[in-house]
Amino acid sequence: MNNLKTLESQSIYILREAYREFKSLCMLWSIGKDSTVLLWLARKAFFGHVPFPLVHIDTGFKIPEMIRYRDETALKWKLKMIYGQNINNLTEKKTFPDGSLTRIACCKALKSEALKHTLSGEWTRYKLNHAAGKYEIEKNPKPYTGVIVGVRADEEGSRSKERYFSPRDKNNDWEVDDQPPELWNQFKTDFAPGTHIRIHPLLDWTELDIWEYIESEQIAVIPLYFNQGNGKRYRSLGCAPCTLPVDSDAKNTAQIIEELKSGKFARIAERSGRAQDMEGGGTLEELRKDGYM
Repeated sequence: MNNLKTLESQSIYILREAYREFKSLCMLWSIGKDSTVLLWLARKAFFGHVPFPLVHIDTGFKIPEMIRYRDETALKWKLKMIYGQNINNLTEKKTFPDGSLTRIACCKALKSEALKHTLSGEWTRYKLNHAAGKYEIEKNPKPYTGVIVGVRADEEGSRSKERYFSPRDKNNDWEVDDQPPELWNQFKTDFAPGTHIRIHPLLDWTELDIWEYIESEQIAVIPLYFNQGNGKRYRSLGCAPCTLPVDSDAKNTAQIIEELKSGKFARIAERSGRAQDMEGGGTLEELRKDGYM
């Protein structure tokens, strides 16, 4: 069994274990390459059907192509698609693009807080009505206590401290130093009532693994990852005001793989185009302790 098949088998096993152990389960979908691979794996794990809702946190500032891709894919694959927002901050213009918050504070408000209250069902959730082709307010939303997330340990420092089954408290807060050991593929899945669980099926994948899997499976990812003729492409996707493309001539998956193997990006962090990662006054780990993906 080659490396990609080993990773695929492990991820599918984690997905099935999560579905078996946690009844109030959802999967976060950011529309990026990693969570799209995770979505592909979920469809494989459950024979073309995704048995849990997909949740997207819409900050109101995502690159427009991302929202179009989300909805087109959800309709095509008949996904249970839900999104949430921090409506108060957006309405009151308490955001970084409006000049009211730093990037870190904006991330905390539009991502961490929105995620926390969307998962709990305390804030309005919007559910895709496939018959009408539009979103409607979800009635009587129930809290999600098990959340599948497409993070990778190699992507950023704080993510390397995660576990496949990573507990949070009832407020979604992450105690980095109090994570269960995971040895010899033995995973702890029995947690105290009220514990919020993050499940990370892609934890041991690398950026190169993701792209090689996309190439081998011919997964259709959002075109923002490819050079559209201007010598630039996105390596990591986020909000438009805080995400910059990288210089690259790669117009397809094979060329991206070649860039990664040749060392073009060997000394450049994958999230180097994400301005909030470099802003002072807070760190990504601190955001993640408060519930950030």
